[in-house]
Amino acid sequence: MTIFNSKHWALILGGSSGFGLASAKKLSRQGMNICIVHRDRRGAMEQINKDFDEIKNTGVDFISFNVDALSERGIEKVLAGLKEALGENGKVRVLLHSIAFGNLKLIAPQKRQKDNPAVEQLAQKLGLDSEQVNSAVDELLADGVGEVFPLDNPEYSDMLIEDEDMARTIYSMGTSLLTWTQKLSQQKLFADDARVLGLTSEGNTIAWRGYAAVSAAKVALESVSRSIAVEFASQGIRSNIIQAGVTDTKALQAIPGSDRMKSVARLKNPFKRLTTPEDVADVVSLLARDEAQWINGALIRADGGEQIASF
Repeated sequence: MTIFNSKHWALILGGSSGFGLASAKKLSRQGMNICIVHRDRRGAMEQINKDFDEIKNTGVDFISFNVDALSERGIEKVLAGLKEALGENGKVRVLLHSIAFGNLKLIAPQKRQKDNPAVEQLAQKLGLDSEQVNSAVDELLADGVGEVFPLDNPEYSDMLIEDEDMARTIYSMGTSLLTWTQKLSQQKLFADDARVLGLTSEGNTIAWRGYAAVSAAKVALESVSRSIAVEFASQGIRSNIIQAGVTDTKALQAIPGSDRMKSVARLKNPFKRLTTPEDVADVVSLLARDEAQWINGALIRADGGEQIASF
């Protein structure tokens, strides 16, 4: 079903997987032309090209750039190629920031208990070795059996985050939203009614171990988005943030203790499932429509009620 103007484009930063790819597929099915910027190794391109072919088969115009979206050289290459693809009449309706390039090191050493007391007691009751119970708990968590999460005893790396790691993460997953917004504005590539969208998570208020740098980046992203909403309004730009629930993406899997996070999310969520990239893509589509033009400077949760629910 065609919804969007055939001259409108979505520029998606980080669009080869997860939220970015799902949003690209959704918007393309609704008639929006797609430009994806991604950074992937050659070995991953077979599947990525299949996904890109799916977008092309919707009949929209499509271009992609396998470059570093955070480097000046990468930005210049994308802008030059995008400008050529837009031609005289094309404009960027949607800028979606879905870059997942951050550091997940701890900020302080974490002592691992020799044995979780509950596991030790359970092992004694069952006449088993505690290692057998620990192994079973790990397997069940990986299989999505969230009820066993209190028995988990995660192990963390001894490597701690450094200032450079923190600064790089805050830029890549946070303030680079402003860099791209300013560049597109300066090149006059935005549509008269454009949408700038970023993605945050519950880690903006909850301190997950190993998530400090990304958490700081997400808060910076939200702050920058609010400023864009105010200072770029005269150019017709609306800026909003989508807060996704826990989603089983490659980015989540890299977070220490992600199996525990997924298990807790399933237990909390009123619908007893994780958020999917497609759930978030639906919200991206809604915010890109004409009817959403009065939503500006907002943080919108797409989590099925996960944040507000308790066990």
